[in-house]
Amino acid sequence: MDHQELQKRFAELTTAHVADACRRTQIPVRTVSLTPVLPGRLAGRVLPARHVGSVDIFLEAFGSAEPGDVLVVDNGGRRDEACVGDLMALEAQAAGISGLVVWGLHRDTVDIRAIGLPVYSLGSLPTGPLRLDSLPPDALEFANVGEWTVTTADVVLGDDDGVVFIPADRTAELFDLAESIRDKEHRQAERIRSGTSLREQVLFDAFLAGRARRPSLTFREHLREVSGAIEE
Repeated sequence: MDHQELQKRFAELTTAHVADACRRTQIPVRTVSLTPVLPGRLAGRVLPARHVGSVDIFLEAFGSAEPGDVLVVDNGGRRDEACVGDLMALEAQAAGISGLVVWGLHRDTVDIRAIGLPVYSLGSLPTGPLRLDSLPPDALEFANVGEWTVTTADVVLGDDDGVVFIPADRTAELFDLAESIRDKEHRQAERIRSGTSLREQVLFDAFLAGRARRPSLTFREHLREVSGAIEE
């Protein structure tokens, strides 16, 4: 899926829809709670970079970037330093990067907001790096974000709930399923607005009666039987 189609289709979805699609296809739900500097959306191929104290690794990454890539910065989740700021956001924008995802902190928040490039991080801090570690030879091959390892074989999607990583070669499949989940949830929401409660829609009284007969019955099992699909 090219970048234009990726953005177009994700514009009508949320990370929650995609996470649910991953769950149903038994693809690991690789998601982390990062906060966007500005409300908005982000979608693009992962461009990984592992930070060791200097921005040169980002500049090197930009040299191999494809239009629409998202720079995914692995700073080990550190909270004692910011590793990207306004200059890197500007340089990324000039290089055709569609956004930054930082497993760590950013700074220059006011300027980044003015630039308008989507930036997701664990938060902000005034100081930049105060150390310089040795650069591993594979610093541009993968990035660790939380418990997940991502590469250029992955796509990252972001909105106000955080980010989710999906395999690039399964994007179309996951989007198809996410769209069906979205449509079903929208129909359920509309029925609530029209006076049919969610409890009525999912036959909740029948679930309670079934659980009384069989205490091991779970709500998810019941939902599968009635096609409620609000939890999986």
